[in-house]
Amino acid sequence: MKMIIAYIKPNMLSKVAMALHNLEELTGLSVTKVQGFGRHRAKGAQDRIVENMVEYVPHIKMEIFCKDELVHGVTTIIVENAHTGHRGDGKVYVMSVEEAIRISTGEKGEKAI
Repeated sequence: MKMIIAYIKPNMLSKVAMALHNLEELTGLSVTKVQGFGRHRAKGAQDRIVENMVEYVPHIKMEIFCKDELVHGVTTIIVENAHTGHRGDGKVYVMSVEEAIRISTGEKGEKAI
């Protein structure tokens, strides 16, 4: 099992989510509004947020748990649909998951995702 975390621009969420929705093997995703800065420290960003004299840029954080064989398809969909060609398009991270447990049924492992 894998966990995929993607940080994308807020205006790309619908496009990415709809493309992922069409991947029938995918069991779901979670979305959170976040803010942060990257290598360029949000300098000059049009949509920057300034808090306590630090500049941040709003992003969307997507969390997806899936079987190993879906990772390539999911990451490809995210990269292709979140790409604008401009600085700050985001990042995608893939990590291993040791265990998953579905609370409602007690199912474990891949059955739980």
